[in-house]
Amino acid sequence: MPMDPSRARYPCCIVWSPLPVISWLIPFVGHIGICREDGVILDFAGPNFVCVDSFAFGSPTRYILVDKEKQCSISPYLSGFNAENPYQPNEPGREEALTWDDALRKSTQEFQHREYNLFTCNCHSFVANNLNRLSLNSGGWNVVNLAAFMFLHGRWVSISAVLRTFLPFVIVTFLGLTFGGTTYLTFLAFFTCLLIGWFLLGTYCFKSLIQL
Repeated sequence: MPMDPSRARYPCCIVWSPLPVISWLIPFVGHIGICREDGVILDFAGPNFVCVDSFAFGSPTRYILVDKEKQCSISPYLSGFNAENPYQPNEPGREEALTWDDALRKSTQEFQHREYNLFTCNCHSFVANNLNRLSLNSGGWNVVNLAAFMFLHGRWVSISAVLRTFLPFVIVTFLGLTFGGTTYLTFLAFFTCLLIGWFLLGTYCFKSLIQL
């Protein structure tokens, strides 16, 4: 299906939007989701809750289009799930996801029974779980390389999306420097290092901390 930003339809894409407060301080940190083949966005937004077609923090500002035929290890055959009940396999005992949407259904089922935690199990965990099921670029996805992937390769939806992402950061930084000076810069550097350090340690040193 064609991409349609006006209706928030991004078929086979990873999508991103800024978060209130956190993105005002660190503009490359935000909320992330993944889209079905029909373009509907799925995102892990709270305890036992995966949003469907209602991106938690507003419309996406960045996206990455995935070439599922070349970048993923999925089958070209028909879905193994019943069209009337998408969580019921057609054949008893069939467990392997066959299509893009099958993989997303499996991850959705799993995260509908998980507690949400910004620091241990969040929207990045959900998308990384999906990408590992899809074996995107051979798998190995986690919250850190997923965030880097979006930061380096994400495309902007529009000029207004760029402004929506960076304008609050510019305003907050201006106010912080005006009233706080070097104290604000020290706080910002400390907060950034603390946040990034937590996810680096939790992903690569204490692997049980960050769930996927």
